[in-house]
Amino acid sequence: MTDPMPTSLQRRAVLQAASVGAVGVSPALRALVHAQGSDAPEKKEIRIGIIALTDCASVVMASVLGLDKKHGVSIMVSKEASWAGVRDKLVNGELDFAHVLYGLVYGVHLGTAGPKKDMAVLMGLNRNGQAITLSKALADKGAVDGPALARLMAKERREYIFAGTFPTGTHAMWMHYWLAAAGIDPVSGAKLITVPPPQMVANMRVGNMDGFCVGEPWNHRAIMDGIGITANTTQDIWKDHPEKVLGCTADFVKKYPNTTRAVMMAVLEAGRWIDASLSNKMKMAETVAQKSFINTSADAINQRILGRYQNGLGKTWDDPHHMKFFDDGAVNFPYLSDGMWFLTQHKRWGLLKEHPDYLGVAGQINQIELYRSVAGAMKISAPKDPMRTSKFIDGVVWDGKEPARYADSFKIRA
Repeated sequence: MTDPMPTSLQRRAVLQAASVGAVGVSPALRALVHAQGSDAPEKKEIRIGIIALTDCASVVMASVLGLDKKHGVSIMVSKEASWAGVRDKLVNGELDFAHVLYGLVYGVHLGTAGPKKDMAVLMGLNRNGQAITLSKALADKGAVDGPALARLMAKERREYIFAGTFPTGTHAMWMHYWLAAAGIDPVSGAKLITVPPPQMVANMRVGNMDGFCVGEPWNHRAIMDGIGITANTTQDIWKDHPEKVLGCTADFVKKYPNTTRAVMMAVLEAGRWIDASLSNKMKMAETVAQKSFINTSADAINQRILGRYQNGLGKTWDDPHHMKFFDDGAVNFPYLSDGMWFLTQHKRWGLLKEHPDYLGVAGQINQIELYRSVAGAMKISAPKDPMRTSKFIDGVVWDGKEPARYADSFKIRA
């Protein structure tokens, strides 16, 4: 865009800027600045935190392929040890952005996951591709899925321990939901602990937990190492669910709007590249397997990113809803209803004591208009409706309507 915008639009943009919400710069004003040619990134060197998981791939490949330089920034990928570390470094400014858990961003924004700070979800990084792993010891007793686990727990009473990766994060919510769908109360009937993703397999090996929910490659790694089985994938729980997001503080978007756009463009382009071909996926697997990123073998990564699954008990299948990074742009749109769903589960499990303004909070955090402007500039289609409808493993439908009623409707809750 090079033509000057009409004066009326300029005036309207300034008025919108005066009444801006969480991120401080209105979409129209951002578009105006971009149109007038002053869209150079304000900050050139960018530090993005990642955790050792396959779904960090679009951030890593944006840097490795030089897509960051194409958009005027230089991405330094910073491998972090835990989600709590990612949270702390985002809040104190040591990280500019992060490959981060959806629910972590919401937890920080509301103060339920540590220090309270206004946050932003810029875009989704991937859909699907996590799993529930149960120990081989449980599987040997017949507990190979949720209902069978519930029967075993009722028969052999003891403390059963399951792990997620962060209290308000996606994996903790998938584990809670999955257990409850099987009739197991995750609050009173089991113990849930927090373990960083790369430490899951080692902890299960020494008997510290009976099961865990984590991203790949650690579920497949547990099968390769003979210590765990896949009971369900998370796409079994919620088909095409949101997973990691590109997140940052609201202050960063306000201070560096052009830098934010540039990073989003680079990461979007990397996601599109990954999903474009089989050879790209294989190259990605070899790249992110390296010690500086995930530190595992490529064969722990390269099967499930193609949808080739095994459960560790002899069953194999091709899953069309495997991990995707772009999928013609369907992956990346930050639906308000997705963010609201995590809030309903935070309320369900007692992380929130009162019902929040579900739609208002999601509208503050999820940068819908910013994403639309970036996607539009890249000719990536974006849905008109920021809400979507999803059906879960227990048959319950979520559509973003009546969130308080939905959160209170579950028989098993804190």
